[in-house]
Amino acid sequence: MMLEEGRLCQWNAVRSLLAIVQWWGFNVTVIIMNKWIFQKLDFTYPLTVSCIHFICSTIGAYAAIRVLKVKPLIQVDPEDRWRRIFPMSLVFCINIVLGNVSLRYIPVSFMQTIKSFTPATTVVLQWLVWRKNFDWRIWASLVPIVGGILLTSITELSFNMFGFAAALFGCLATSTKTILAESLLHGYKFDSINTVYYMAPFATMIMGVPALLLEGPGVAAWLQNNPSIISSLVIIFGSGVMAFFLNFSIFYVIHSTTAVTFNVAGNLKVAVAVLISWLIFRNPISSLNAVGCAVTLCGCTFYGYVSHLLSQQSPGSPQTPRTPGNRMKMLPLVNGKLDDKFVTVSY
Repeated sequence: MMLEEGRLCQWNAVRSLLAIVQWWGFNVTVIIMNKWIFQKLDFTYPLTVSCIHFICSTIGAYAAIRVLKVKPLIQVDPEDRWRRIFPMSLVFCINIVLGNVSLRYIPVSFMQTIKSFTPATTVVLQWLVWRKNFDWRIWASLVPIVGGILLTSITELSFNMFGFAAALFGCLATSTKTILAESLLHGYKFDSINTVYYMAPFATMIMGVPALLLEGPGVAAWLQNNPSIISSLVIIFGSGVMAFFLNFSIFYVIHSTTAVTFNVAGNLKVAVAVLISWLIFRNPISSLNAVGCAVTLCGCTFYGYVSHLLSQQSPGSPQTPRTPGNRMKMLPLVNGKLDDKFVTVSY
């Protein structure tokens, strides 16, 4: 009996490790491929790249649910598709586009560090808009995140204001998407694949016209002047396919790891992406810049740890006068283990 339990524990550990590694692989691959498209292929059209990603995700989600039956389709009323799913799709679209725009102008290392600012924007938004109160430890955990972001921004050698603003507003879009999901998707037990199944077609519709009008002529000229068109298109559409599989990998890793493991793995993923991008693109990184990135990641890890501790508190535990009676009200929504419907692909 003990031998079987030992083997089961070993298998669970191996499964968690495999889930994390494949999640890292898809995430880092998408980020590096997108940066390669903008920098090496000189395909400087983030709206078109985002639209291609949405098209690939639409096809992939349809195949996964309708053809392969990987997940059962969650039925949504036609009225709710426009009243609930469409606003989510709009924010989802803005989030992805801003991520690609930031990659167009700033290094992967800087962009990924700024994206780590998302916990802070989510807490502040919930505090300002929803009037939610948080435990003082949540606020304390945001100090190293904000401090690390400031240090990284001040010492960034390849600083670009437009790319910086896109990444920062991308954090706000991610936070808004997470907050909206709590209210708009209430009553639907979505997983990440069903979420993409419903949101990606709307996102394609939203982004298709702006991409065609704003970038169509440039894309046509690029197609005419590119000497290696086939290999370039393989990379561009391959990034879209990888973006869909990233959603699939997120679903797998959420259901194969604990909340603490998921949080730590997410922060280590940023470090892996920064390292690999530096090895490939060789963007200059100062020592203070690296310190700022490390401080930010440590702050995110501490933030996740505090969130997990608060989520484990028993309902009858002592509370301060400023602490809400419902313990879920103390928790920011940036905790991927609360519900995987909050977690969709974000670069």
